[in-house]
Amino acid sequence: MKSVLLATAIFAWITIPVAADDQSLMKDAKSHFKPIPSLVPAVKDNAVTHDKVELGKMLFFDPRLSASHLISCNTCHNMSMGGDDNLETSIGHGWAKGPRNAPTVLNAVFNIAQFWDGRASDLKTQAKGPIQAGVEMNNTPKVVEETLLSIPTYVAKFKSAFPNEAQPVTFDNLARAIEAFEATLITPASRFDQFLEGKLDALDATEKTGLRLFVDKGCVACHSGVNVGGEAYYPFGVVEKPGADILPAKDRGRFEVTKTADADYVFRAGPLRNIALTAPYFHSGKVWDLKQAVAIMATSQLGTKLNDPEIEAITAFLCSLTGEQPRVELPILPVSTTKTPLPK
Repeated sequence: MKSVLLATAIFAWITIPVAADDQSLMKDAKSHFKPIPSLVPAVKDNAVTHDKVELGKMLFFDPRLSASHLISCNTCHNMSMGGDDNLETSIGHGWAKGPRNAPTVLNAVFNIAQFWDGRASDLKTQAKGPIQAGVEMNNTPKVVEETLLSIPTYVAKFKSAFPNEAQPVTFDNLARAIEAFEATLITPASRFDQFLEGKLDALDATEKTGLRLFVDKGCVACHSGVNVGGEAYYPFGVVEKPGADILPAKDRGRFEVTKTADADYVFRAGPLRNIALTAPYFHSGKVWDLKQAVAIMATSQLGTKLNDPEIEAITAFLCSLTGEQPRVELPILPVSTTKTPLPK
C-alpha cells in the first residue's frame, strides 16, 4: 500500500509542473490569438442574409462572370483545396499567369484588407478586382450585368437578395452577394482553437513546443489575432532580404498602392490559418515546403537561424491551425439564354 501511495505521489509531482506549463502556455497564447468563431461574423454595411449567401455562392461558382466563360472565383480559390489553387501564380484569361500567389479565401473575412498589398479594403471590393483584371477573368461590369439580366433565375435571385432596390441586378450587388457568401467560409474548431478554449491535450508535446517557440522567437509580432496574421503590413526582409528567387525585385508590394518609400517591399502579413493546405507560400509562390518557409521567415524577419528540431516543432504547431473545412454544396447554375453574351 505504501509503495502504491509513493508511486502516486511521485506521478503527481511529475505531472503538476507539466500541467502548470500548459496552463501558462495557454494563457500566453490567449494574449496573442483568438479562436475562429463558430458563427458567421457580421460584415460592415452588408447584412449576411440567407438569400444573399445563396446568390453569392452561385456567383462564386459561375464561370460566366469571366469573358471566356471558363474561369470562376472557385478556379483560383478552390473550395476543395484549402480555398486557393495550390499554384505558384494563378492561370487566367488566355492562359496568362498572374503576378502573385492566390491567397486563400478561407477566413479572409478576418483580414484587415484583401490582396497581398491590401489594395481592397473589404471582400466586396476584392470581388470586383479579378473579374475586371485582364490576366484573370477579363470582363467588364457592363457585360457582367448584361449576362445576369439575360438569365431569369438570376434576376429573381437578385430581387430576393436585395428586396428594397428598384434595380437589384448591379455589379455592386454582385460583389456584395459574393462577400456575404465568402463571410461564411470560416474554419473553426482547429486543434489550436480547442487548446485556446481550454482543452490542454488538443496539442501534442511537439506542437506545444512549436507554439512556445512561435511566441518566444517573436513570430507573433506579425502573426497574431484571430487569423494568426492578416492584421497589418510589414517589409519582407526586416533583417535580411531573401534572394530574387523568393522576393522578385519588380514586385514592390504596397509601394504600388501608396507610392511612399516606406511601403517598398511591404506586404500584408500572411494569415496562417490552414497554412498546411495552401502551398506554395509567400506572395511569389516560390516556396513549396512549409519547413523551408518557416526557416526563411526566421532569418529574413527575425534575424534568427532556427535549428532542425525548432523548425520541425514550429511546423507541427502550424499544422494544428487547420480547422473544419466549410461544407459547400455545389450549386446548380441556371441555363444561359439567347440574350446571354457569348464567351470570348
